[in-house]
Amino acid sequence: MSEKVVVIYSGGMDSFTLLNQVIADGYKVFPLTFNYGQKHVREIEAARSVCGTLGLPHKVVDVSAINQLMLSSSLISDSHIDVPEGHYAAENMKSTVVPNRNMILLSLAIGYAVDIGANKVFYGAHAGDHAIYPDCRPEFVKAMDAVSRIANYEPVSIETPYLNASKGEILRRGLAMNLNYANTWTCYNGRGKACGKCGACNERLEAFAENNAVDPLEYE
Repeated sequence: MSEKVVVIYSGGMDSFTLLNQVIADGYKVFPLTFNYGQKHVREIEAARSVCGTLGLPHKVVDVSAINQLMLSSSLISDSHIDVPEGHYAAENMKSTVVPNRNMILLSLAIGYAVDIGANKVFYGAHAGDHAIYPDCRPEFVKAMDAVSRIANYEPVSIETPYLNASKGEILRRGLAMNLNYANTWTCYNGRGKACGKCGACNERLEAFAENNAVDPLEYE
């Protein structure tokens, strides 16, 4: 019987690649998607569609009540802060940090893993996130993994196979698996087309350019 694992699956490029990689590695995957009140709720629709096509036991968990505690982030739907334009290297990109998001979501995923008898939780933290997002850095992952192993009777490990990979490298792996990135959503704005100007769009477009590939999404 295949080993059960939980994959935190946002519906974006990195988690889409990770989901498919973990499946290819032979695990029995239980994808978990969170609605935390993000403006880019379209990523949840993308996640639902992919998991439906793959026939996976997908759960979408509504934790949007927490958004009232996180209004300092421009990614929260109730926030009055506009999503900034530019590259992640810019100081203004710090407004896209959702306070304590990954610790909260990982905690819930760990609980789910214990409940279903899984001993691993995967999430798609990568090197491009280190500069701007503290909860994607190696020191956070190491500490969260240590806590996760002692928080329950059943130890659960936190797995981040892309922790030291760039977005371009992650995309390269996905293209080698013939993945269709039209089935993902990256833009931080929740409009009909990707804006092409926010930090997430900029990083995505750079990854495709690095791989001499064309992004299948439509842009404004």
